[in-house]
Amino acid sequence: MEAGDVSGAATDAQGHGDALAAPQLLRFADLSVRVGAPVEVGEVGHGTRRVIPILGGTCTAREWTAPVLPGGADFQLIVNERVARLEARYVLETDAGDRICVHNDALRTAAPEVMVRLIRGEPVAPNDVYFRCAPRFEASAPSLTWMMERVFLGTGVRRPNDVVMRFFEVM
Repeated sequence: MEAGDVSGAATDAQGHGDALAAPQLLRFADLSVRVGAPVEVGEVGHGTRRVIPILGGTCTAREWTAPVLPGGADFQLIVNERVARLEARYVLETDAGDRICVHNDALRTAAPEVMVRLIRGEPVAPNDVYFRCAPRFEASAPSLTWMMERVFLGTGVRRPNDVVMRFFEVM
């Protein structure tokens, strides 16, 4: 095997599959998160900070459903006319009463004229916006702790009064 060539390491010791193949995505959950009016902090040196209150919502996962509890927030940094970095934190409470803390980092980009409309809370065509996220979960219930041992990715759509997301488990 030549320097830098990893093709020889692509199968495991038993000869099973390509260990370096692109991972599969398994649909995990759909969320609809209601949001309130932004609290504008202003220019903070490396962008414009705003905080969007999370008012509630719903989550439908593979094995459970959960409301999104009010009280969370999405901390947004408008980096420039095309890019916003989002950091949302909120809590889900499953139908069994277990609570899950969600920390969702996202990147939202669009043409400047689309971003202006998004920031004003106007509807925009979802295909005009790149919205991807990487949610992380914390849970104390034994049946849910596996979520802390996996990587998740997601897609999102921002609408005037809510954010709709779909999360996938990286297999």
